[in-house]
Amino acid sequence: MLSGRAIFNATRVAAPSRAIAPRVLASSQIRSYATPAPAEVKPPIALYGLDGTYATALYTAAVKSSSLDIVAKGINSLNEVYHKDAKLSAILSAPTLSPEDKSQIVAELQKHTGGADKDITIKNFLTTLADYNRLGLLKGVCEKFGELMSAARGEIEMTVTSAAALDSKTLSRLEAAVAKSQYVGQGKKLKVTNKVNSDILGGLVVEIGDRTIDLSVSGRIAKMNKLLTDTL
Repeated sequence: MLSGRAIFNATRVAAPSRAIAPRVLASSQIRSYATPAPAEVKPPIALYGLDGTYATALYTAAVKSSSLDIVAKGINSLNEVYHKDAKLSAILSAPTLSPEDKSQIVAELQKHTGGADKDITIKNFLTTLADYNRLGLLKGVCEKFGELMSAARGEIEMTVTSAAALDSKTLSRLEAAVAKSQYVGQGKKLKVTNKVNSDILGGLVVEIGDRTIDLSVSGRIAKMNKLLTDTL
């Protein structure tokens, strides 16, 4: 696993006196990862923000190089690394990284991209982030690239929030019920995620795309309190 300690040791980020001297990239490299996708490759959905711009550019580059599946696997692996190491974001955002530090970080990250280390697309992408002092965006880019891949596969995100973790049987029943509803278009597939939030007390909060169905106990209490307040 890529740990914060491993990155820390590899880059020696505790040396604030070193000056930042990012390598200058060719204009073609800048266009590849820092500009919106060319018209000939149309992303399945529009993303916003700087991390969305980079995610879209990476998706475009992967499609053009016929390496989308490999890149998707690598980005998904990097996203999992973030969930395993809470310190990683702070380390990648450190303002004292020298060019040598960044080069070592890119090499460490590539060790955790599965088979994607053999593909030049993801290596160029990580190098571009490093050169522009934007490694701190990597977590957001990974998440938004995942949104692009879900959309490309015809998947619809369904997040089920419960007070306690749901078993696979319950999740399967929910997925089957929602799949037949008006919320899922023909030919679409549901991608179900269960989140736990004890604050809802009980029941469920189901989010499908931009729709939210609040069936939680806390939601019912809030509605009751509002009704009482309006009445009184």
